[in-house]
Amino acid sequence: MTKMQAVAKLRPGPGMEMIEAEIPEIGPRDVLVKVKATSICGTDVHIYKWDAWSAGRLRPPLIIGHEFAGEIVAVGEEVRPDEPQVGDYVSAESHIVCGTCQQCKLGKYHVCQRTRIIGVDTNGSYAEYIAIPVENAWKNPPDMPLPVASLQENFGNSVHTVSSVDVRGKTVLITGCGPAGLMSIPVARAFGAETIVATDISPYRLELARKVGADLALNPLEDDVERKAQDIVRNKGFDVLLEMSGAHAALKQGLGLLKPGGEAALLGLSPTPIEKLDLDNLVIMKGITIHGIVGRKLWETWYMMRALIASGAVDLRPIITHEFPLSRWEEAIQIMASGKSGKIVMYPGA
Repeated sequence: MTKMQAVAKLRPGPGMEMIEAEIPEIGPRDVLVKVKATSICGTDVHIYKWDAWSAGRLRPPLIIGHEFAGEIVAVGEEVRPDEPQVGDYVSAESHIVCGTCQQCKLGKYHVCQRTRIIGVDTNGSYAEYIAIPVENAWKNPPDMPLPVASLQENFGNSVHTVSSVDVRGKTVLITGCGPAGLMSIPVARAFGAETIVATDISPYRLELARKVGADLALNPLEDDVERKAQDIVRNKGFDVLLEMSGAHAALKQGLGLLKPGGEAALLGLSPTPIEKLDLDNLVIMKGITIHGIVGRKLWETWYMMRALIASGAVDLRPIITHEFPLSRWEEAIQIMASGKSGKIVMYPGA
C-alpha cells in the first residue's frame, strides 16, 4: 500500500479537501507514524477559514493537523537504538527546531527563530500516516487513553502558560475558555490556585469551565464581570491573569482586574494589532509583570504534562466533547468553529 487518506489545503481560499496522498517517505533521522488519533486545534480552523494569518503563512498544497498520537511503523537508518523505535506509542512536539540558532544554543528551543510547525510548514496529521523527525517523537505510557494522548501538544500550551507564573495560593482570572483556557483551569488548580474565575462569551464553554473546576464562570456579554469577579476576591483584584482568548476586550478587562504587582501570562493571539491599550495605567503604574507564551518549553513542559496526567492531578477526558472518524472532518471543523465544543478528536481509517 502506497496511498493514504488525508485532509489537505490544496489551494488558497476557504475550505479543505479529503484527498488520496502518497504515504510519506522518511529521511535518515525521521520516523513514520501510523496516526491513530488527531485532534482539532484553533489553528486548523483558521486555516480552514483562510484568514489573514493563514494567507500570509501557508503555502498550499499541504496536509494540515499537528495534534496526534499513533504508533511508529518505520524508522530512518540513522535513528539510534536509544531513540523511539518501531512499535512505540507516541505523540509529537509540533515545533521542529533548528538546534543551531542562538535561542536553541541557550536551550530556549520554544523560541527558535527557524521553527517549522507540523501541519503549517510541513505535512501534518490529518492523515493515516505522518513522517516526523525522531527528535519530535514523545513516547507515551502504554495505558494513556488514545484521545488524551492526542491532546498533549495543545495541553502543553496550557501547562506552559500556568507554570510561567506563580499561582500557589493565588486568585486567578482566566479570560477565554477555548480548549487551552479550559485545560488551564485544572492545571491552575493542581498547581495550588486558591480561586479561579473564567470568562468567555460561549455559554457552552462556560458550562465546561464550571465542570472542570472554575469557581465562577462569567459571560462578559451578560454579566457584570468586574463586580462579580471582584466580589469573589473580596474587592482585592486578582493576583494572576491567564489571557487565553486573544480578544482585545478580554485583555483590557483582565489587566484592569489585576491587582498592583500582579502577573499576566498571555497565550491568546489577537487577530489584529491592539490599539488604545492604556499601558501607563494598566501595566506600568501597577507594576504588572507580563509573560508572552509561545508553544511549549522543549522538553520541560512535556515532563510536567506527563506528571500531571499520570498522577491524576489533571483529567483531560471531560474536555473531549466530540469524536469523529476523519472522514467527517468538515462536520468536526464546523462544530469546533461554532464554539459549542471542547476538544474534538478524529480517527483516521475509522
